[in-house]
Parts: sequence; structure tokens; C-alpha cells
Amino acid sequence: MPTATPVAPAAPATSVPAPGRPASPEVTVTDPALVKRAVKAAALGNAMEWFDFGVYSYIAVTLGKVFFPSGNPTAQLLSTFGAFAAAFLVRPLGGLVFGPLGDRIGRQKVLALTMIMMAAGTFAIGLIPSYASIGVGAPVLLLAARLVQGFSTGGEYAGASTFIAEYAPDKKRGFFGSWLEFGTLAGYIGGAGLVTLMTALLSTDDLLSWGWRVPFLIAGPMGIIGLYLRMRLEETPAFAAELEKAETDRPKVPLREMITGQWRTLLLCMGLVLVFNVTDYMLLSYMPSYLTSELKYDETHGLLVVLAVMALMMIVQPFAGALTDRIGRRPVIAAGCAGFLALSVPAMLLIRQGGLAAIGLGMGALGLLLVCFTAAMPAALPALFPTRVRYGSLSIGFNISVSLFGGTTPLVVTALIGATGNMMMPAYYMMAAAVVGGVAVWFMTESAGRPLPGSAPAVEPAPARH
Repeated sequence: MPTATPVAPAAPATSVPAPGRPASPEVTVTDPALVKRAVKAAALGNAMEWFDFGVYSYIAVTLGKVFFPSGNPTAQLLSTFGAFAAAFLVRPLGGLVFGPLGDRIGRQKVLALTMIMMAAGTFAIGLIPSYASIGVGAPVLLLAARLVQGFSTGGEYAGASTFIAEYAPDKKRGFFGSWLEFGTLAGYIGGAGLVTLMTALLSTDDLLSWGWRVPFLIAGPMGIIGLYLRMRLEETPAFAAELEKAETDRPKVPLREMITGQWRTLLLCMGLVLVFNVTDYMLLSYMPSYLTSELKYDETHGLLVVLAVMALMMIVQPFAGALTDRIGRRPVIAAGCAGFLALSVPAMLLIRQGGLAAIGLGMGALGLLLVCFTAAMPAALPALFPTRVRYGSLSIGFNISVSLFGGTTPLVVTALIGATGNMMMPAYYMMAAAVVGGVAVWFMTESAGRPLPGSAPAVEPAPARH
């Protein structure tokens, strides 16, 4: 299997170290084939994770009827999103376990473990009997499966983004990192598309009795494929170099160093993750239920609109990732924050009009703004931390922010609308997140085109001469 190869610093492409970084005794020449395989393995795992989240979000109304019988549709939806949010409460615990473990035993091994747990948790949901069959045991088992998913997810995104970032050449880290969120969108489209197809083809009774199980059961085969791809990969060059520097066979990093030693950067990370995930979950997880439950929009047409928006985002995603390599991560993220601050209210007013064109225009505008984050964050976030603590610190900061602000977005916004009767709450919530994100961008350092902190410069191999 080909690996990244350390070479002497005489290579012309790396003779000058990045600004502000000490000269390195060596550089890493990346293997293009290996980089592509690493991207595919990481993106597929992310796709499987978000396939589940997409299914859960888009079929939330049906799950409410299956697991939380009530005469009040809003109460059912709140209960379903409560179970959704509960998984995020244990994500920091998963981050505390898997993150430091990834810095100790390696990124590849931990990512294989999280893949197994995610697939098992999702598959288990498809086997749970309904409330009508076993009573209160049904929602308890649903909650247990969601907690397994949440715990494993605590090590997934930080590990996958770290994995790609440490394999990619410095000048193309944004482009390769953008494929991680391409996998997210593909998973969402796969999950939402399947739900849409089943909603259109099956009767309400069939969907309630057995149809809702099918998307969750598909996670089993997907998990096996993802595990196979991840097990075929070697450890990242940056982690391998860290092992060589360690006094023992595995680098030992105290948890305190990952938190207190990085507290300023952790706060910065949490601010960036907040705006990224509040807007992400608002658009991709909450809006389908908002269109159906709050605006009484036709369920199938609402799902198709969101699917079209995600397809548009997938088309733009790699180009936006390459743009961050060219002009920097900061300008792209700042543009997203400014856009959400200025356009959230107009976009929500369009969506509330109820017409297909107006909803498509409003959702499309929000989707393109979201691409500013999905394209830049997979490369920007790992670059905040040095190699020695990258997986652990990023897992902790990312998951705390997602748990407090991102995953709770559907629940909080649904509750705010119920308490105030104000249908514009989603817009106000996104605007508040944009302000926090703007402050974080102000304090972040540009990382495009530069080596990762604590790592040697990574370059592409020189083109062959004929």
C-alpha cells in the first residue's frame, strides 16, 4: 500500500516555511491515490451518520405517532425531537472518550470503532417494537439506541475531518475537506429521498406499521461497507510522525492539556461550530418538519424542495472548497455569517408565502449561505489545534458546541414557536448564531495554504518529466 513519504527539505515546493511557523526538518509528499481513498472512507462514514439523521428528521412526524401516542401533533413532534436532542447530550462524553483515544492509538482505529457503533445503533432503531406493542418500553429503547448513536458520533466528525486534513496537501486541504460535507449532503439526500419515496408510495397505515423501519435497517449493510474502506487505510502521516517523536510507542496527552492548555482555541472552535451547526440543523433537519407541522405545507412537496436545495449545495460544495484554498477560509466563513445576518428574515418571509417558487427561493438562498460553512469548516477546524492534541481537543470543542446549540435547534425552535406563536423564530435564531460566528471569525487565524500546526509541510508530488 502506498504511503506518504518523508523527504529532505531541498524540494523546491517546500523550501520556504509557512509564515509564523518554524522551519521543519522534513516535508511530506502526499500520495494522490491514498489521499482520495482517505477522503472516500471518511466521507462515507459521515454520509452514513447523516443518512440516519436525515431519515430521523424527515420521518419525525411518523415516528411521533409510532413511539409517542398523543392527541396533540405538536407534543408528538416535541417528544420525537426530544429523543433526537438526547443523543447530542452524550456527544461530549463520546468526544471525551474517542478524541483522546484517537490521539493515543491512532485516527484510523477509532474511526473504525465509531463506524461499527453508529451502524449498530441505527440498525437497532429499525427493530424496536411500536408503543402499541410494548408500551413505554418502545420510547425507552428508542432513547437507548439514540444514545449509542450520539456517543459514537462524538468521535466521528472530528476524527473524519482530522483524517482528511492530515492526509491532504496544504494547498488543497479546503478542496479535499469539502468532500466530507459532500458526504453529509449525500447521506441526507439518500435518507430524505428514501423517506420521500416511501411517503409517496405507501399508505399512511403501511408507513406506520412497517414502512418507517426500512431506512434504519439499511444502515447495517452501509456500515459494513464503510468499515471495510476504513480498515484498508493506514494511519495519517502526521500521526505517524508524532509516534516517532514520542518517547513511548504511543503519545500520552493528559486530558487537562487538551482542555485547559487549549482553552482559548476551544472557545474559538465552539463559536465557529455554533454558527455552522445551528444553521445546518435548522435548514436540513428542522425545516422539513416546519413546513409540514407549522405551515401545513404538503409533506411530499416540502421534502422535494429540501432535496433540491441539498442537490444544489452538493454541486457547489467542491468549488466552494477550492475557493477557500484560493482566497482563504476566513473570507468565506465571514461571508456566510454576514449573509445569514442580512438574509434570514427575507428568506423566512419567502418560505412563509407557501408557494413552491417562494419556498424554493428562500430555501435555496439559505442553502447557498450554508455552503460557506460546509466548504470551509472541515479544513478550518482541524487547523486550529496542533497534531499532538488535534483529535481530542477538536472532539471536545466540536461536540460541546453541537450538543448545546446545534442538535437542540429543532427542539428549541419548536418550543419557542409554541410559546410565542411567532413563526419567524427560525430566522431570529439563525441571526443570533451568525453574530456569534462573526465574532469567532474575527479572532481566527487564516490557515489556507499553510501546514497544520505541529506538522511538517505537506505537498503534492512533482509532475513526472518526460
